[in-house]
Amino acid sequence: MLSITSQYLARFRRLDAGDGAPALLPVTGAQRRFALVRAMDPDGRPDLVPMFFAFPHGTVDPVRLAAAANRLAALHPVLRSRLTVPRGTPALRPAEPQVPVTRLTCAPGEDTATVLRRALAGWAPDGPPLRLFLAQDGPGGADEVLAVVLDHTACDGQSLARIVEELGAAYEEGAGTERPSAHEVATELAAYRDAVLLQLDAEERAGSPAAMAYWGERLRAVREQAPAPRPQSLSPGAAPGGSAALRLPAPPAGVPFPELLDACRAAAAVLFGAGHVVPLGYPWGGRPPAAAPVLGCFLNTVVFPTATGDAPSATAESWWDDLDHAATPFDAVVHAARAAGSGWTGRLDGMLTVDDSRRHPPLRLGGVTGREIHVDGRAVRGPFAVSVTQGPQLHLRMVWDRAILPDDTAESAFTALAGALRTPAPSAR
Repeated sequence: MLSITSQYLARFRRLDAGDGAPALLPVTGAQRRFALVRAMDPDGRPDLVPMFFAFPHGTVDPVRLAAAANRLAALHPVLRSRLTVPRGTPALRPAEPQVPVTRLTCAPGEDTATVLRRALAGWAPDGPPLRLFLAQDGPGGADEVLAVVLDHTACDGQSLARIVEELGAAYEEGAGTERPSAHEVATELAAYRDAVLLQLDAEERAGSPAAMAYWGERLRAVREQAPAPRPQSLSPGAAPGGSAALRLPAPPAGVPFPELLDACRAAAAVLFGAGHVVPLGYPWGGRPPAAAPVLGCFLNTVVFPTATGDAPSATAESWWDDLDHAATPFDAVVHAARAAGSGWTGRLDGMLTVDDSRRHPPLRLGGVTGREIHVDGRAVRGPFAVSVTQGPQLHLRMVWDRAILPDDTAESAFTALAGALRTPAPSAR
C-alpha cells in the first residue's frame, strides 16, 4: 500500500499537470498538519505566529516598512502564497506580494493589547500569509507596538529569527528599495520547490511499514482528554486566552528536553486527570542535507504520549526511541495510531516549544532596536501550550484556552509544571 506521502505526491502531480493553470507548489508534512488543523476548525481559522515589538512612538515609517515587507514576500514564495486544497490536496498558490501594514487605533478605554487581539481574531484566512499591524501603546502613550504576524503554514519558530533579520535589513535600505529581479524570484521559487520535494522524499522513506508499526504501538492508547469548549462560560469582554509566566535560574547547559516533557506530563495530569494517555506535540527534525535553506520547509510535529512509565529515565528512553522515527509526517502518524485501534482524531491536548534566546535577534528598524513583548489573552489553539526560552534565565510560559480550561485549574497545572522543574511556586497573571 502506498504511504500517505506517496499518495499526496501522486495527487499533487495530477493537479500540477502544466495545463496552463496557475502554478501550484507542494507542501511538506508539517504544512499539511496546519491544513488539517484548519480543516478541523469549525470556523476554518488558521494557526498564527505573531511577534510583538515595542518602539518609541514615531519610530516606524509605515511606507518604508511596507516596502521592506513586500521585498521579503517577493523573494520568498511561501510569504506570498495562499494555502489551497483543490480536490482534497493541500498546496500553495503563489500570488503577487501584498503585505498590508494596518494602523490600529485604540478606542477610549482600550489598550494596545485589546486592539491587537481583535485584529488577530479577525484574520481573514484567504489573505496574505504575512501581515503587519502598528498600534500606539494606549492614548498618548510613549510607545507604539508593531505586530509581525504569519500564518503557521509559512513558517515555524526557527524561521522567525531569519524573518526578523531580513525585515530589518530591507527596512534599512529604505522605501525606494527595488524588488528582487525576475531572476532572483525564479531562482528562489525553484529552490523552494526542490527543497520541499527533497523533504517529501525523506518523509516518504520515514513512513515505512516499520515506522508505522512503531507509531501504531506507541500511540495505541492515546485519546484526547480535553473537554469541549465552553464559550458560554466566558464573561462579556473577557480575553479568550489565559496565561502564566515565570523566570528562574537556568543551568549552564540548559534544561534537558526530556525534563521539559516530564514537566508537561505533570501539567497534563492536573488538567485531565492522572492515568490518561494524552497526546502532546513538539516540533523536531531538520531539512534534508541537500535542500536549500528556504522559508517554509520546516520542522515536523512529533507526538508524545504522556504515559511513558514512572522511572526517572523512562521519558528520556522513550523520547530517544521517538527521535529515530521523528521524520514520519504527522498525518501518517495519526493514521498509524488509528489503524492500531486508537480513537485519536489528530487533535493535540498540549504543545511544547523550546527556543534559545541567544538565537533570537531583536528587530531593528532605522537603527532603533525594538523591545519584544508578549500580548497575553489571545485566542489559543488547543487546550494548553507551553513555551520555554533557554538562555541566561529559563523563561517558562503557559497559555490556555479559557473556553476549555478554567483559570484555577490551569494555574494549578502551571504550578505543577514549574514544580516538576524544581522551581519556586510560580505566580500567574
